[in-house]
Amino acid sequence: MTAADPDLAREMAAHREWWRLAGVDLDFADDATAWLAEPEPAASASDPGEDRDRPPARPSEPAIEEKAPPPDLLGDSPPETLAAFREWWMSAPGLDAIGPRGRVPPRGTAEAALMVLVVHPEEGDRERLLAGPQGRLLEAILAAMGTASEEIYVASALPRFMPMADCAAEAQRGMAQVLSHHIQLAAPQRIVAFGAGLGALMGAHGKNDYGNLPNIHHKHSTNPVLMSEDLESLMAMPKLKARFWRRWMEWSAKQA
Repeated sequence: MTAADPDLAREMAAHREWWRLAGVDLDFADDATAWLAEPEPAASASDPGEDRDRPPARPSEPAIEEKAPPPDLLGDSPPETLAAFREWWMSAPGLDAIGPRGRVPPRGTAEAALMVLVVHPEEGDRERLLAGPQGRLLEAILAAMGTASEEIYVASALPRFMPMADCAAEAQRGMAQVLSHHIQLAAPQRIVAFGAGLGALMGAHGKNDYGNLPNIHHKHSTNPVLMSEDLESLMAMPKLKARFWRRWMEWSAKQA
């Protein structure tokens, strides 16, 4: 067997030392291989039963972002009567971005047999809420129900005409609390809510499908709620009138 050439061995050692001094200590292939890296220290021996008894590590839970509470538009001294609420509704400076000018008041008396709720007044409303075509449709609906005008309370969730209103954003802005307080003071026996988006303002978490909402519970009353399309849509599409009437009949039968 021929012995290794000592000169060749020295040349190979010198070659490796040259590359090490040049900073090249990895062989780049499909997988990198550390030629000169120090071996990792062996893991300390432990009792096998210790690992078996140790509970598995729980993944860290993502931090829950807390939402800021909506602004308190009612303030420290909210209106305590329906008459005081109407005055506040027409004069409170922070209720909307425009200010008191152009707002339309609710109408009717407390503890009415029925509260009619819409998202906002009609475009031409001034002194009387729903004084235009939508109001005339409402009068026809009430007549078919056998309900007199003086037996209803008519209110809007927003104080002025606001086409394409973002009800979810208005709820976050504090108008949901305002509406809740309004309903509590009005204390109607039942509520019919005309308009997509009113669910978000009435505690339905943005639910816009039509039908029965859960009852609204207040300190002194419980109010069943029937949701419907807005009055303008009912005027434009007769089939929606028929659908509303069927829902009204079914809902009324449950309340009887």
